[in-house]
Amino acid sequence: MKLSLVVPCYNEAENIDLFYEKVEDTFKNQGFDYEYIFINDGSKDKTYNKLKELSQKHASSNITIINFSRNFGKESAMYAGLKESVGNYTVIIDADLQQDPVYVLTMMQILNNDETIDSVAAFQKKRHEGKLIRMFKSAFYHLINKVSQVEFVDGASDFRLLRRSMVDSIVALPENNRFSKGIFSWVGFRTYYMAYDVHDRENGESSWSFWKLFKYAIEGFVSFTTAPLRIATILGVLCSILSLIYFIIVFLKKIIIGITIPGYTTITCLILLIGGMQMFCVGIIGEYLARTYLETKHRPIYVEKNKIDYKLHNDNT
Repeated sequence: MKLSLVVPCYNEAENIDLFYEKVEDTFKNQGFDYEYIFINDGSKDKTYNKLKELSQKHASSNITIINFSRNFGKESAMYAGLKESVGNYTVIIDADLQQDPVYVLTMMQILNNDETIDSVAAFQKKRHEGKLIRMFKSAFYHLINKVSQVEFVDGASDFRLLRRSMVDSIVALPENNRFSKGIFSWVGFRTYYMAYDVHDRENGESSWSFWKLFKYAIEGFVSFTTAPLRIATILGVLCSILSLIYFIIVFLKKIIIGITIPGYTTITCLILLIGGMQMFCVGIIGEYLARTYLETKHRPIYVEKNKIDYKLHNDNT
C-alpha cells in the first residue's frame, strides 16, 4: 500500500523543512510506502530553492516537485498534485502544519476498516477566524446548499484522504474554473467527515483575505448552481409586471379622476430602480458567459515550468 501526499506550497520557504521532519516522525515504522508531491505555486520567496535542497538532501525519499511558471492558485496546485499521484490513497495537506499529519493515520485507519468509504474529509471543530469571516462562510454554505444539487458541508476543508478511484474521477474532469469543494461532492463516492483541531501556522501568514474568499464563493455559485440566472429572470419578470401595474394605475387616475401624472422625481426613481436591477441581472449573466468563454479557450489548468521527479531520477531544471 502506498500513500501520496499532495502539498500545495505558496511562500512556504520557512515551513518546508519543518513539514518534512513532522511527516517523517509521524510515518516512520508505520509499515507503508509514501511519496511527497510538492507543488510550488509561483511562490515569491525561496520556496522552490528549499524544495530542491530538500530533494537533494533526502535523495532516498520519494519526493516530486512540480514548479509552476506563475501563481495559478491552490485549485490548480491540488489538481496537479492529484494528477501526479500514484498511491492507493492520496491526501491533500498544507505545508504550514495547521493540519497535523497525525490525523492522516486516523483517516487511513477509517478507510482500512470500512471499504464502503471512499474518502475522509476533515472539518474544523472550532474556527480560528474573525467573526465577519465566520459569518460570511456560514451564510455561504447555508445559501449554496439551498440552491445547489450537491452538498457542501460547513467547515469542511481541502484536508482529505481519497481512494485511487475517487482521485481518478476528479482528475478526469477537465474544467478550468475549478471549485474543489463542489467537485469532491459532485463526483459522488461516500465521504466520512472527521472533526479535527487546526493548529496555528508555524511561520508566515495566510494568503486568504476576505476579498479572496468572496471571489472564491462567487466561483462556487457559478460552478455548481444556475440559481442566480433564475433570480435574474424572476427580477426581470417582476419589474415588468410592476411597471405595467404602475402604468395602468397612473392611466386610470388620469382618465377617471383627472389628477396630474406624477412628475420627474417619481419617473427618475423608477428608472434608477429598474436600471439597477437590469445591471444586476446583466452582471449575473456576464459571470456565466465569462466562465463559458474561458472554458472554450481550452487553456491548460496550469503551466509547468519544470519538475523534479523521483520516479525518473531526472532533474529537468
